[in-house]
Amino acid sequence: VSKKLFKFLQYITLFFQNKIKMRPLTEEETKVVFEKLTKYIGENVKCLIDRPDGLYCFRLHKDRIYYVKEDIMKKATNIGRPNLISLGTCFGKYTKAGNFKLLITALDFLAPYAKYKVWVKPSSEQSYLYGHNVLKSGLGRITDNTPQYQGVVIYSMGDIPLGFGATARSTQQCRHADASDVVCFHQTDIGEYLRSENTLL
Repeated sequence: VSKKLFKFLQYITLFFQNKIKMRPLTEEETKVVFEKLTKYIGENVKCLIDRPDGLYCFRLHKDRIYYVKEDIMKKATNIGRPNLISLGTCFGKYTKAGNFKLLITALDFLAPYAKYKVWVKPSSEQSYLYGHNVLKSGLGRITDNTPQYQGVVIYSMGDIPLGFGATARSTQQCRHADASDVVCFHQTDIGEYLRSENTLL
């Protein structure tokens, strides 16, 4: 192989390695991610970035958004995409349609900051963990003044976070709902660690 061809191949290799490295979010991607997080934790989004234990950031790798401590992120910038499997905590992914979907792996970080919560009765936990909506008959409690279609964190009656959802009815509407009415739409749950273990990360 001639020296010119060899140098050209080196250049092409480096070019594509740089193209596929983990990277910061664009302004539009950041807006989409933060809008999604705000639906669940409101202004507490800022608590995810500026934390007592250091600065954290979001990075895009393939179609996944990772939440990672800044000093760890800096050490990982020299790792090419083919060799980087995961970094920090995967918060969500971009769908083929370009929408951002929060994944269950973000639950432990968002639950402490949730503004609105729904608690399910023990008799309805299993149904929820199999991907079903929460019915009025399974509703244990709901945060006062929760609006309709509000992003919520779903808890067991023992205050264990189980997943994310969106209210089908406001707190006031729930009081007058029938037992078979849906009060919270299922979005994700910890049962996905088993059901989707091959595709989650």
